[in-house]
Amino acid sequence: MNILLSVIQALGLVLLAPLVAGIIKTAKAGLQSRRGPRIFQLYFDLIKLLAKDSVVSPTVSWIFKIAPYIYFAASAAAAALVPIVTSQSSGVGDFFTLIYLLALGRFFLVLASLDGGSAFGGMGGAREMFIAILVEPALLLSILTVASKAQTTNLGLMASHAASSSLSLAYVFAAIAFFIVLIAETGRIPVDNPDTHLELTMIHEGMVLEYSGRKLALIFWASAVKQMIMILLFILLFLPGNVFGSTIFIGIVLKVLLVAVSIAIAETSTNKMRLFKVPNFLAVSCLLSLLALVAQ
Repeated sequence: MNILLSVIQALGLVLLAPLVAGIIKTAKAGLQSRRGPRIFQLYFDLIKLLAKDSVVSPTVSWIFKIAPYIYFAASAAAAALVPIVTSQSSGVGDFFTLIYLLALGRFFLVLASLDGGSAFGGMGGAREMFIAILVEPALLLSILTVASKAQTTNLGLMASHAASSSLSLAYVFAAIAFFIVLIAETGRIPVDNPDTHLELTMIHEGMVLEYSGRKLALIFWASAVKQMIMILLFILLFLPGNVFGSTIFIGIVLKVLLVAVSIAIAETSTNKMRLFKVPNFLAVSCLLSLLALVAQ
């Protein structure tokens, strides 16, 4: 039953992920006093791209062709592990599995950027791996603050334990640390700018320059799903409890809107930092996670 519920949950998150991405863009445009795209614009873009054929260079290998499908499948599988409908039970996986699934998608996308033969693609892939090496330890440390207190790495049990725990200094430190990781993992400002097309500054956009049509749609869709997963993990592990006495699902919806607006505020109030300052930014997350472990 848990597996069936997780599959249904994954389908729901895959369908709703572009909407959350649209909310962030709309909130960001409002904070910057501009009109911006519609909330459902990403759906229209995906429909348009899915209706087009992909242009593939004859020099690329099979890695370039299957990477978008693996990236999308890994994101969808990770969405099934997030303990929303299975939060009251043991869940279907632990956070190590979820992290490895996200790393698998990133690995094949970086390989595809190198396989395309583009100079900007290779530069984007190298930068992506540089940031990934820094993000993954910070992500593990921040989640371990909850796992050590719950005495398990099962996501469902961790979410249930976090919901029954009282607010403490350790949770505050861990929440700030995870929010920094969320910004970096989803490619938001100040680590990366998802809206730029300047060759010398883009990271994720540089890796997908050679893609078009259906394959590009799968990459954009998978990125939105990955962003949704990180937001939900932040909510379930570090923002437990109901909002205004609402039910658990309405509370999650309200918290997703709150985190989406917070991401827009963080992007509007900061500038993209230089690449070599990113380690210092993520070192703050690691330090806060270590302080949270000590504070427990």
